[in-house]
Amino acid sequence: MSHTPHELAAEFPQEVDKIHALKVSNPHFAKLMDAYHEVNRAVHRAETGVEPVDDFTETKMRKERMALKDEIAGMLAEA
Repeated sequence: MSHTPHELAAEFPQEVDKIHALKVSNPHFAKLMDAYHEVNRAVHRAETGVEPVDDFTETKMRKERMALKDEIAGMLAEA
């Protein structure tokens, strides 16, 4: 398992310009980005043992991160 944070710029390197444009022009997208970064940081802290959590909680956070990433990907595809 990789303990590398899944930052959006790394997840969608070809879409960096779209990410920035949507962030400044679409409040819903900006809110999704904030939520993604928050849960992504929590997952990273759990993975690295900085803030250990039980397996159920870590799995729940990973699923939340994936759902946010899927919604973000959908919005990027439409842009």
